[in-house]
Amino acid sequence: MKQQRPIRVLMAKAGLDAHERGVLVVSMGLRDEGMEVIYTGLRQTPEAVVQAAIQEDVDVLGISSLSGAHNAFVSKLTQKARSKGLDLNDILLLVGGIIPDDDIAVLKSMGVSATFGPGTSVKEIANYIKSNVKPK
Repeated sequence: MKQQRPIRVLMAKAGLDAHERGVLVVSMGLRDEGMEVIYTGLRQTPEAVVQAAIQEDVDVLGISSLSGAHNAFVSKLTQKARSKGLDLNDILLLVGGIIPDDDIAVLKSMGVSATFGPGTSVKEIANYIKSNVKPK
């Protein structure tokens, strides 16, 4: 019988945003839910996030943004992913943080599967991932 690997999640802080408490809580919670979580740390560029996602062969890419730059960051990230051959149809792209309602449709048009705002439980995020991740 083939051993199935845990869901691999890459968590990244977008741009100059230095508010990391939320992403740390979510990262630890997803780990407690049985997922393998890689946290890239603060002040990540789209290029660095895409490179880490490729190197780590992740199933889920979670972007945390509290600075209001989520649309620009995700746009650059998706462009960089395409240029590097990373198929975001195979990776669940999630964005968490302060996301205005008007921006959710914009993010989804760029390939974001779901957004999670303040107060979302880790269990809700974990259940979403488990229900929507594509097996490798």
